[in-house]
Amino acid sequence: MRDGNSTIPDEPADVSQVDPTVGVVGEPGAVQVIVGTDATRIVLSGEVDADLGAELQEATAEAEQVGLPIEVDAHHVTFMDSSGVAFLARLSIRSQHRVRLLRVPPTVRFLLEVTRIGELLDVVEGEDSQFQPLDDTTN
Repeated sequence: MRDGNSTIPDEPADVSQVDPTVGVVGEPGAVQVIVGTDATRIVLSGEVDADLGAELQEATAEAEQVGLPIEVDAHHVTFMDSSGVAFLARLSIRSQHRVRLLRVPPTVRFLLEVTRIGELLDVVEGEDSQFQPLDDTTN
């Protein structure tokens, strides 16, 4: 049964009201691990969801293997589901040091409060960071 708002599956959606600067589809997620002298920084961006599962597992393993304090920069996260929450919980349990979460957007902050995962992490306001990039001594 269809209601008056349903579209036929083969019919394209009406995108006439879509703001072209926002786009229809969210930004794909990305995970980057950067090892510094005093900490490992994991940078998350875009949509952190099940599509990033393998990358989140790899980032956890890499950060755990290095053994330095871990910082997660969430500044560019536009969406996070339970996969991202599970990733943060996994990091906090496996790390020898308390994980620091930097530059947390409102969408992620809400999840930290609702799931209480924020209690397992140090949520840092501003740019307070332990991260120092490795010096490139090669010419």
